[in-house]
Amino acid sequence: MDFIALLEKKKRGQELTREEIAFFAEGAARGTVPDYQLSALLMAIRLRGMTDRETRDLTLCMAESGHMLTPDVGGVPVDKHSTGGVGDTTTLILAPLVAAAGGKVLKMSGRGLGHTGGTLDKLESIPGMRVDLSEETFVRICRETGCCVTGQTAELAPADKTLYALRDVTATVDSIPLIASSILSKKFASGARAIVLDVKTGAGALMPTEEESVALAQTMVRIGTLSGRRVVAVVSGMDEPLGSHVGNALEVREAIDVLSGRAREGDPLTAVSLALGALMLQAGGVEKDFERARARLRGLIRDGSGLNKLREMISRQGGDPRVCDDTSLLPAAPVLRQVPCPSDGFLCGVDCTRLGYIAQRMGAGRARKGDSIDPAVGFVIHRRIGDRCRKGEPLFTLHARTPESADRAEGELLSALSFSEASCPKARLIWDIVDENGVYPLTGEGLF
Repeated sequence: MDFIALLEKKKRGQELTREEIAFFAEGAARGTVPDYQLSALLMAIRLRGMTDRETRDLTLCMAESGHMLTPDVGGVPVDKHSTGGVGDTTTLILAPLVAAAGGKVLKMSGRGLGHTGGTLDKLESIPGMRVDLSEETFVRICRETGCCVTGQTAELAPADKTLYALRDVTATVDSIPLIASSILSKKFASGARAIVLDVKTGAGALMPTEEESVALAQTMVRIGTLSGRRVVAVVSGMDEPLGSHVGNALEVREAIDVLSGRAREGDPLTAVSLALGALMLQAGGVEKDFERARARLRGLIRDGSGLNKLREMISRQGGDPRVCDDTSLLPAAPVLRQVPCPSDGFLCGVDCTRLGYIAQRMGAGRARKGDSIDPAVGFVIHRRIGDRCRKGEPLFTLHARTPESADRAEGELLSALSFSEASCPKARLIWDIVDENGVYPLTGEGLF
């Protein structure tokens, strides 16, 4: 097949056939098509778009470019994916909580890059925790425990690995067909039959506007439906960090606080986790009613079942389950410092992306894939958008490796916030739910 002909077709906005898309995916997976030609087609797709049929075919061809798991886990394998954000610790809460309710959470996660954190990095801050499991071990733990979180193996969706790396350096990251096919191909390859998506919107998100985020969510729901999977999406806000803790061990600590019931009333991380978890139980066929599912999950936090399941998952993956009872066993930074509010006023704006990069520069994240992670560092945020702040009250608690790192972070954190003398509204938390029937708001539970 002539790859130049494919380029010509897509350059002119014409549809590619399933066979042509398969040739594209195979060339990316096997290295038989040069990077410069793959990059040219990616740009043509970015500029000309793809139909739903093309996007479905690209998703399936990328999934089928490597090993496809067909796991027997004793139920419907359910996965959850977030498009990325800051302080987004939902996976660490959802995997054990949904499993405690009878779901089967088969979760392949990634590492942090840029301003967003990575679930694998967070889990590896637990002493002894392994996230490099074989496919056999991954499936067995999920079948026996109800949940398992591991990294993607080299055999899964190799075409996506090549194209993902090229998109990052060719300004084609923001293409909805390419985003949707990249996310879903990995989920399909890992064996998920039901998928709940958390599509972020706002200043700290991949898609900054509600319109763009809903469009991405709708595309992924349609592609999932066309591919025979159950896919539902939440559009949630990322105008400020979701959780109050930013940093790997710190976020594990916050997840444990949520599962132990220590989180404060109306905590946004808890609210979003309960909404996503209820949808996971529905998608996996465990519960039919959303409100009943959400109430059930809340009860599993109260009676300790969710935390017990986290202990079990950590133990099965080689980690020290005692962290669930004593978070001081997690890595701790040697320098702790309070950052006080500089004046009276209301917190009215947060540069969420900038906060993520501040944590990265402290050592909590990576600028490049090969960078090492300091699991102990980061910061805790004590105020949210709309809160009244008084001069001298703590805005942040820094957890730094050195006093010099704390000095740099303190000035940067304060410059990432804006204050007003007049009150301002809270940041919107959940905007929309998207499923095969349409787009609709989710009300109640302080979600708006």
